[in-house]
Amino acid sequence: MDREAKAVVIGASAGGIDALAEILPRLPKTYPLPIIIVLHVPSDQPSYLSELFKSKTALRVKEADEKEVIQPGTIYFAPPGYHLLVERDLTFSLSQEDPVQYSRPSIDVLFESAAEAFGCHLIGVLLTGANQDGALGLKRIQESGGLAMIQDPATAQVRVMPEAGCALLSGSDVQILSLDEIVRLLLKFKTGANVP
Repeated sequence: MDREAKAVVIGASAGGIDALAEILPRLPKTYPLPIIIVLHVPSDQPSYLSELFKSKTALRVKEADEKEVIQPGTIYFAPPGYHLLVERDLTFSLSQEDPVQYSRPSIDVLFESAAEAFGCHLIGVLLTGANQDGALGLKRIQESGGLAMIQDPATAQVRVMPEAGCALLSGSDVQILSLDEIVRLLLKFKTGANVP
């Protein structure tokens, strides 16, 4: 049964900038879904991710703000030093609670809150990284009926994060894919918004 998709969440750590540079520039200006990203960055210095990707993609790119209403066709990056959460009214909230898996922002925190907010209408993507952050959150997305995608560990710059996801998740609703395959699946939402 097809499920309507309403948002994409992506988590990455070591090697994540290169992986995102393979994915985001290939999404057209008309891409309909919001894309919410946690990439582990140092918490004690500014993040230049939104500036970096503004020049690489046709979509609107920005750092997520407190109480901001999530808009379609926009790429949001979590600000450094804050957990990024999706509220049930589809706004963002920022938190400085303790790090999760040694990380703030934490992929798990984003994925778990987005799963509660979007339920079966969420696509979760776990990419390259050097710790296990994101695996539990992706499992929550799967349990909520959303679509879980994991970068094939054999194609990741750092295998630890996608391997943790593969070890924790199981079943037919898990897609283990190359970056090119991830892009092709995401592009299926250019004209419609059904999860295959």
